Amino acid sequence: MNANCIIPKDYAPLLDAIETEKAIKLIKDFFQKNLAETLNLRRVTAPLFVKAGTGINDNLNGVEKPVSFPIKDMNNTTAEIVQSLAKWKRMTLAQLGLPRGHGIYTDMNAIRPDECLDNLHSLYVDQWDWERVIHKEDRNLKFLKFIVRNIYQVMKKTEFYMHAHYTHIKPILPEEITFIHTEELKEMHPALSPREREEEICREYGAVFIIGIGAALSDGKPHDGRAPDYDDWITPTEKGPGLNGDIIVWNPVLNKAFELSSMGIRVDPDSLEKQLEITGTTERRELMFHKRLLSEELPLCVGGGIGQSRLCMFYLQKAHIGEVQSSIWPDNMIDVCQKNHIFLL
Repeated sequence: MNANCIIPKDYAPLLDAIETEKAIKLIKDFFQKNLAETLNLRRVTAPLFVKAGTGINDNLNGVEKPVSFPIKDMNNTTAEIVQSLAKWKRMTLAQLGLPRGHGIYTDMNAIRPDECLDNLHSLYVDQWDWERVIHKEDRNLKFLKFIVRNIYQVMKKTEFYMHAHYTHIKPILPEEITFIHTEELKEMHPALSPREREEEICREYGAVFIIGIGAALSDGKPHDGRAPDYDDWITPTEKGPGLNGDIIVWNPVLNKAFELSSMGIRVDPDSLEKQLEITGTTERRELMFHKRLLSEELPLCVGGGIGQSRLCMFYLQKAHIGEVQSSIWPDNMIDVCQKNHIFLL
C-alpha cells in the first residue's frame, strides 16, 4: 500500500456512485458560471499539447517531465502535453485584445507522470485555468487580495448551492479567508517545515491564502518552488516578497490542509529578468514566449488555476481524489481503499 494514502477511520461516502456523478456535474456547471460572472471571464478552448522548445509549456518546479511525442506530419517536431496553461493564456489574452478587467477561463487537462500518487494527487490533472488583463497600477498585494476574496466567495456560494441539493452535506468553509505571508508563517512556527506550517494555520483558520511562494525567506529557503516565468514572487510587499499564493482550506475528512488553487499577478519584463537570474535560467530569454514578454508584446495580467477534482472532492467530502476522477492507481491502493469503502473510479 502507498504509504502516502490516508484511510480515514470509519469512512463512509455520503453519496453513492450515481449521485456522485450527478453532483460532480452540478459543481462544475455552477462554479464555472459564477467564476466567469464574478471575474468577467469568457470561456475559450484550450490546447491539450503545445510545441516543445517555445517556452509556452509550464515547467512547474523545473523537475517534472512533460509527456512528449513526435508529430509525424511535421518532420517529427516534438509536442508536449501541457502541465498547465499559465503562459498560453497570456498569449491568448494578447491575441484576443481584451481590455483591463476582462479575461478568459478554460478547462485544463494535463498528465503529470512524475506525480506521487496519494489521496490528493493523480496522474491526471483537471483544473479551471483563468487569466485576466490588468494595468500597471493593479500590480500590488491589495489587488491580489481583492481577486482572492472574489474567488473565495464563489467557493462559498457553490458550497451552499450543493448543501441545498444535498442537505446532509453541511457547509464547513469559514465566512472569510485569512491572508498570511510565508515569512509570517515561518516566524510563527520556525521549527516546523513549510508543509507543517500550512497544517497549523489551516487547522486554526479553516481557509487561508498563503502569500509569497517562490522567493527565499529570511532563512534562505523558499516556502515552496515556483517557476520563474509566470507568477511574480520577487516584488517586495509589506511582509516580504511575492505577489502570488495558494488558497488552502482545512479538510476534516483527511484531517489535513488541502490546496484548492494557486494564483498570482504575473511577471512583468523586470520581474521576469530578476527571477530568471535568481533561478539560473537566463537561457529562457531566447524562447519565443519570453522574447514576446520581454518585448512587452503581452499584456499585464493576473491568473491561476483552480482544481476541479479537488473542489468536487472537498464539497462532496470524499476521502480520495479517485472517487471523483477516473485515473490509474496502484493495485494495492485500489484494494485497500475498496476494503475501507473508498471506491476509486
